[in-house]
Amino acid sequence: MTTLTKAPTAPAPVSRRTKPWLSLIAVAFGLFMVGLDGSIVSIANPEIGRDLNASTAGLQWVTNSYLLALAASLILGGKLGDRFGRRTYYLVGVAGFTVASVAIGLSGSITGVIVFRAVQGFFGGLLMPNTLGILRAAFPPKKFGMAVGIWAMVSSVSTALGPIIGGLLVEHVNWESVFYVNAPIGVIALAVSAFVLPQSKNSTGRHRFDIPGIVLLAAGLVVMVFGVVKGETWGWGSAATLGTIAAGLVILVVFGWHETRVEHPLLPMRLFRNRALTIGTVLTAVNFFVLLGSIFYVMLYLQNVRGYTPVMAGVLTLPLSLASVVASPLGAALTDRFGPRLTMPLGMALQALASFGLLLLQTNSSYAVMWPSFILLGLGVGMIMAASSEAIVGNAPVRDAGVAGGLQATALQIGGALGTSVLVSLISSKAGATLYTSLTGAGVPAPLATGLLEAKDAVAMGVAPVSPDMTADIRSAVVDGAAQAFINGLHVAALTTAILCLAAAAVAVAGVRRGPSPTEGVAAH
Repeated sequence: MTTLTKAPTAPAPVSRRTKPWLSLIAVAFGLFMVGLDGSIVSIANPEIGRDLNASTAGLQWVTNSYLLALAASLILGGKLGDRFGRRTYYLVGVAGFTVASVAIGLSGSITGVIVFRAVQGFFGGLLMPNTLGILRAAFPPKKFGMAVGIWAMVSSVSTALGPIIGGLLVEHVNWESVFYVNAPIGVIALAVSAFVLPQSKNSTGRHRFDIPGIVLLAAGLVVMVFGVVKGETWGWGSAATLGTIAAGLVILVVFGWHETRVEHPLLPMRLFRNRALTIGTVLTAVNFFVLLGSIFYVMLYLQNVRGYTPVMAGVLTLPLSLASVVASPLGAALTDRFGPRLTMPLGMALQALASFGLLLLQTNSSYAVMWPSFILLGLGVGMIMAASSEAIVGNAPVRDAGVAGGLQATALQIGGALGTSVLVSLISSKAGATLYTSLTGAGVPAPLATGLLEAKDAVAMGVAPVSPDMTADIRSAVVDGAAQAFINGLHVAALTTAILCLAAAAVAVAGVRRGPSPTEGVAAH
């Protein structure tokens, strides 16, 4: 009798689409493109204005149209990815962002630039949240923290490199190249992602999409962000600013109420039952309030007060980038070991120290006064990025990973928009209030100082209101006085961010529980 023996089953081959680290490499290209674009455009704005004869309001809309479209689409992009495929919507986002970038360079008019910047923002809203959604689905909980640390590092480095690359391109090529540079990055991102990314989504069966939720959320975010970005122009205490922001908040409250009454909400309110996720969202907003606001006024200081070129100003802030490279994986490792209750307040404390350090800046400060604050800011930003990303996306069930990524990205964008607008407004207010005494203290005759008060908006940007008919001594006195008025405003902005960081650190200590990162205990995969 013949005995049949069953042949051993060969192990299933390991597919490139099952390797999470390849997924991380793939999404890093798209993330780098969006991060670079977020900070590179500010360098190109003056040249765009000159070449296209754009008004100041037109240039503001180059940034604002992008911000509004991005804010309106981030959570929607995450939800679409969760339900229909994160890989699909990531690829759609990368392709659309790349095409829109090329279209901006080819547009030839300020209207075209504004329109395609809005298109770019919309596709960025599809791309960004699905980067974290893909990682949340690809990595096991114990390795997710380190993946987020590298994700945060890529985001921080690309944002910090923007001014350097932008300065080089504007100086040596043209402003259009600032947008064309996205084309090769986008093509590489598409090629690598199509080859290695696995598809992941939340199979919930057939149900109606939350269209009213989409409309309410988009309307609320657009109205609120519009109020924020116009606050500097309208005045922060004006009825228009306060009314617009309040209207946006009311719409968002209605959105929250609506989400609790539908079976399949766009943004499940149950996510906010997790305290670490909620506090992580708040700290993400504070983190980018401080980062983008501080970078904005530091760049004004370096270029307009100290006279450095855009490229040199970018090089001088390189310690910030390098510190964030170290801090992101370190923050992820510390969060894995000790939980966000350590890393969140530690990151905020480092940012507070950076802001207190910027209070030492004067009109002629040496670089030795600057670089410690740049390093502390980079360390704090990297640590908070890693800790808050894990607190938000790591605490969300895998089925809601894209929505959680959209939530984090929305907090990030709103925080950044608020930081730039609020801190510039504070600088403008203080610089305007002290301009007369700063000018006269520097030796400018009182009648001339009174006449120069009309130039307070320029002074708030670090620009001295000199004219060719001034004598050399008067010109020097005006430059010194205007610089001192700007420094007075810078100190108010730095003190504000320092206090805000300390308050955020206290909230993190009080609100986040002790123990290791909760990602290890997340169920509902």
